[in-house]
Amino acid sequence: MKASDLFVKALENEGVEYIFGIPGEENLDLLDSLRNSSIKFILTRHEQAAAFMAATYGRLTGKAGVCLATLGPGATNLVTAIAYAQLGAMPMVIITGQKPIKAGLQGKFQILDIVRMMGPLTKDSDQIVYGRQIPALVRGAFHIAEEERPGAVHLELPEDIAEEEVRNDEVFTKQIHHRTFASNCTISVAVEAIRNAKQPLLLVGAGANRGRIRKSLSCFVQETGILFFNTQMGKGVVDGCHNQFIGTAAFSSKDYVHEVIKKADLIVNIGHDIIEKPPFIMQGDMQVMHINFESAQFKDIYYPQIELIGDIANSISRIRKSMEGHQCESLWAASICEKTRYAIHHLDEDDSFPMLPQRVVADVRKVLDDDGIVSLDNGMFKLWFARHYHTYQPNTLLLDNALATMGAGLPVAMTCALMYPERQVVAVCGDGGFMMNSQELETAMRLKLNLIVLIFTDEGYGMIKWKQAVQDLVDFGLDFNNPDFVKYADSYGAKGHKITSANELIPVMEQAFNAGGVHIIDVPIDYSQNTKTLLEELKQFN
Repeated sequence: MKASDLFVKALENEGVEYIFGIPGEENLDLLDSLRNSSIKFILTRHEQAAAFMAATYGRLTGKAGVCLATLGPGATNLVTAIAYAQLGAMPMVIITGQKPIKAGLQGKFQILDIVRMMGPLTKDSDQIVYGRQIPALVRGAFHIAEEERPGAVHLELPEDIAEEEVRNDEVFTKQIHHRTFASNCTISVAVEAIRNAKQPLLLVGAGANRGRIRKSLSCFVQETGILFFNTQMGKGVVDGCHNQFIGTAAFSSKDYVHEVIKKADLIVNIGHDIIEKPPFIMQGDMQVMHINFESAQFKDIYYPQIELIGDIANSISRIRKSMEGHQCESLWAASICEKTRYAIHHLDEDDSFPMLPQRVVADVRKVLDDDGIVSLDNGMFKLWFARHYHTYQPNTLLLDNALATMGAGLPVAMTCALMYPERQVVAVCGDGGFMMNSQELETAMRLKLNLIVLIFTDEGYGMIKWKQAVQDLVDFGLDFNNPDFVKYADSYGAKGHKITSANELIPVMEQAFNAGGVHIIDVPIDYSQNTKTLLEELKQFN
């Protein structure tokens, strides 16, 4: 069979459902092999969007998403989204093409060393030089991408290798993953530390956002009564409306949740990932327990005294069983938790216009079902959603606190709408970030997706403007003009809306969901509360 046919057979063997991308002439054999495959090829309008979509598939399923690009500029366009997947621990396999490598003399037109370029951005990067390598390299790519800690793996399939004949069409069987378990001794040490703690606190990190962990962790919180909080990328692993939930660590320090952290004598840190620095500085008599798949990477701000290394769900279940009947103290944080609830909700009904971000967050929460999904681009609004938005289920607030790149919000939401057509999906973007991949509206329309895009409009790069003002620098260089977003939506065949009062957002969103299809909602936003709420009010904790 042709090597490209064997490549597709190997991908099918891995359970690949979608390949997102833009082919070039160097990918044509592979594209032809996909034509009769069970794999759906999703053509995008930019390679970056394709890789964002593949990364999101990996994030949501735990199985590597797949994206495709040609050589040269096609491959370089993937770079930002590959870094997004790698830093965010999202399993992804990248396939790029290349000019023939055995065909003799040729120039350097479009030829870059893509394998070497991908090396620092991925867990592994390889060029396929013989068709017979395909089964092993494909199996290896998916194995490496999906094992803890997940990330990106790159395979380059040159044009002449793709078209060569191979004699053996056997592919490699997927092996069973065997995870290590923490020792009985370390479980006993952990149980004793939690039992002896007077003011224990549990932290849910990015690495805890795995399918098997949620149930074990929720049972542990319920049965022990331990107070808990989460990092931005750990949000939703445990129900955010739980009585023991004290908030999201949206800032590095000086917020209500950090006042509770300061009082804790033990922090049980579940799934810490170094891409999110721990929202505390180790000091005084505080003890930190590290429960993770891998040992802690010691830093001057993070050096846990207790480590449980192995399968997280297993560790938590064994600790819970050993602590049966024990109730953790929780009244010690009651007064600060009450202040937190007021700070989060007291502007939920504010009618001013342009709208305050607090009101928008509250209105979005009112409209969406418990399993509705919000995909956040990056900007000032991300802090407001991370801090104020309540999540009831995992992966219902998708944000990037790793690379923190702009431009991902719309492609991420599109992937959610593609995979979960029965659920409500909202992309929340700033006017700057939206325009970075707004061309994917055509892809969304072609795929007949159902989703809403909220665009926070302030005609500038709002977060940087705010930081500029906080540093007492002159307002310079960060303003721009926007298109008419209603007409822009209409030009793609989507439906555009512009909010003119605070009370319009909920009914417009409800009507959009009822109508189906792609809807763009222009929401003029007032960020004047940034300094008051996020700086001045928090000076009480200096």
